[in-house]
Formats: sequence, structure tokens, C-alpha cells
Amino acid sequence: MKVQIECDSGAEELQVLIRCRELDDQIKEIQQALSTIGKCRQQFVFYKGDTEFYMPLNEVLFMETDGNAIQVHTRDDIYQTRYKLYELEELLPGQFMRVSKSAILNTSHVYSITKNLSSSSVVQFRNTHKQVYVSRMYYKPLKCKLEEKRIKAVSYTHLRAHETCAD
Repeated sequence: MKVQIECDSGAEELQVLIRCRELDDQIKEIQQALSTIGKCRQQFVFYKGDTEFYMPLNEVLFMETDGNAIQVHTRDDIYQTRYKLYELEELLPGQFMRVSKSAILNTSHVYSITKNLSSSSVVQFRNTHKQVYVSRMYYKPLKCKLEEKRIKAVSYTHLRAHETCAD
């Protein structure tokens, strides 16, 4: 794989061009990864009182319902959004996933999961006291998604090491 970067001061937006012989699974994965990166850098509007905050999605740990409101948790703060949880599920990039009837979490920030056989499991996040509960129905899909991310990260690291050795 050859990576080439061209700087164009007149460019109005970032454009990524992939030139390939055929559209295979690797190219589709690269396209999806680039799309996810773009969405994560996307800013959402969150609210606290009468103030609007424009924040990138990658700062969000999880979102949960609190009565009729949806609370958006970052490491240090809590905001609100005007979207419903099911609307967020449609809008958010692939690193976010529903983990209970009342919560969506950012899988990129998961630090630990404490499994509870009789009720909800607990997800904790690095460098914060915040946690969210994962219902039994969503526990296995969450574990699968985290494992899939780990395998992709290992594969990417192995691929990069292989390319470096080939140069």
C-alpha cells in the first residue's frame, strides 16, 4: 500500500482519494474507517441551561435518559441534547452502541466491564468515576464489538510493522 499526501491551500474541504484495482474488503474497511473518523470529529450541539456547546463526539463517554431528557456525559461534565435516544442511535458513528434501553456508550472509552450474572453489568471509563450499566441483552454484543475493535487494532499494527519492514 502506498500513501501519498498532497497539500492544496485552495482546497475547500478535506478530500481522500483511494486508487485501487478493485473494490475489495480491505478498501471497504479503509473507507468505513475514514468515514468513522470524519463523523467522530463532527461537532454536535449540546446544552447546559441556556448555553450551547459545540463539541466533538470523541469527547462523549455515554448518553443516557434521565426522565424526559437525554444526558450526555463527558469525562468531566454532563450536558443535554435535544435528540431522542433512538435518533442518536441512527446519527452516531459505529463506535457508539446501545447498551441498555436507556443508554448508548462510546466503545472507544471503555476501560473495564464488571460482569454481573443476575443483573446489569457495569462499564467504567478511564480517568473518571463515571460508569454506565449494560443490560444482559446487550452484554454479549458489546463484548463482541470490543473484541472486533481489538482484533482490528492488532491487525493494523501488524500490517504497519510489515509495511515498515518491506520498505
